[in-house]
Amino acid sequence: MLRILCAIVLFAGPQAQVPRIWDDARLADWATPLATLNVRPANFTSEEYYRVPADNLRTYPVYPPDREPPGYWEWLQAQKPQPLVDAAQIQTNDDWVAAGKRAFIELDSVLARTNDPATIARARDPESFKGVYTLADGSVLDPRWVVTEQGVMLTMSDCSNCHMRARPGADPLFAGPLASWPAEMPQPRPSGLPVFEFFGRAFSRLFLDEPFGMAFWRTMAAPWAQDERIDLLRDMTDVRQIGPLFGGNTGTVPRTNGSPFHGTKVPDLHVLRYNKYLDSTGTHRLRGPEDVARYVALITGADPMEFGPHQMLTPEQRRVPYRFADEVLYAIGMYLLGLEPPANPDTAPQNVVSAGERVFVEQGCGGCHAPPDYTNGRLTVAEGYEAPPDHPNRDDVSGISVGTDPGLALRTRKGTGFYKVPSLRGLWYRPFLLHDGSVAGLDELFDRERLSPEHLPGGWKEPGTERRAVTGHRYGMDLNGEDLESLLAFLRSL
Repeated sequence: MLRILCAIVLFAGPQAQVPRIWDDARLADWATPLATLNVRPANFTSEEYYRVPADNLRTYPVYPPDREPPGYWEWLQAQKPQPLVDAAQIQTNDDWVAAGKRAFIELDSVLARTNDPATIARARDPESFKGVYTLADGSVLDPRWVVTEQGVMLTMSDCSNCHMRARPGADPLFAGPLASWPAEMPQPRPSGLPVFEFFGRAFSRLFLDEPFGMAFWRTMAAPWAQDERIDLLRDMTDVRQIGPLFGGNTGTVPRTNGSPFHGTKVPDLHVLRYNKYLDSTGTHRLRGPEDVARYVALITGADPMEFGPHQMLTPEQRRVPYRFADEVLYAIGMYLLGLEPPANPDTAPQNVVSAGERVFVEQGCGGCHAPPDYTNGRLTVAEGYEAPPDHPNRDDVSGISVGTDPGLALRTRKGTGFYKVPSLRGLWYRPFLLHDGSVAGLDELFDRERLSPEHLPGGWKEPGTERRAVTGHRYGMDLNGEDLESLLAFLRSL
């Protein structure tokens, strides 16, 4: 933790100094080598990156038109472009964190922006918002207005689109993991402005109008780990066909460089500060807020998709389509590294929690999940992988494998051969566990029945598969009823 706390102290005067995010020297050893290829994924050079003008535009809420504040639409039309993060107004760490929180919630997908009159008309039609869930301020999730030099455009939120968790009776928990929307809550997003429409627009622009199936294939294919199911994605003709690839909306998304057939869980960013690596497979080092900022840049467009001899983009597609200003990215990094998981308001009696802590110690859980962070920050090897002695991350590599499914770690472009040891903080509210989100909570994790091939996972289900064993991490399965209940109570108190 000291390394992160030191990294965020950088002020030399009354105005904040904005660090240079896309720095070639810091990028050189940032990524973890791919296990199969033994090379790091390539990055754009800083010259290529900074050649692109920076985007730094404030966005505004979308309200159901018949419920928006009086005069809001007229007021919006009169606005001029404003910065999402204004470094001139930032003087303290607290200022950075506050700016980062707003940026995290408001940041939009630049390539999804549109001023198409028909789309704007739907966003001004109350029928598009029938039965929709609204936040405390009356606005809706996902769509946003953005004021540009071309006037008011409709866009879609970026970070908060995935990193929020629905909570019955309260606003979503932003920076939490994506979760299935509870049945008792209204529909989460306006039916007249479907998220696939925004995604399809952005995707088409990113891949220069290439047919959708071929473009989507480029985001997933790993030629060194051939998968016929991935090759079939090239036959898709419509963005809506990816719906079934989301694993039933159980906290996973078919992310770029991942695979729909090897689940990639949306992480809980409240525990980001306890990690030394990003992504469940430890794809990149986490040395401070600049690395968080780099990762945001990478996943929002600055990815050349080059893996040793394998170039997944055409020469025309290989470019930085847009970039966010360094102050925007850095603010988000500062915000996320300042987060803590919310406390459980309904823990078990203290004597039960204390008994569970004793079980935790007796079972040796602290070897990997060491207090107070409840992680040792290390990387465990995936089943079937042996890290070479000269691996650049060797100081953080544990020879232990917990035996979970190795697909993501060995057969995708996120395949480092490792899984990082997660922090156990905030387990009480996380809807899905393990790297692929297969398990719906602690009860299922400690249930031996999940090892059976007839098990119906409570979380992510591989497309085309219902029942299967959820293997690995068998620790604690042999505990008797009382000890197990005490252990669960302790884990839910963290």
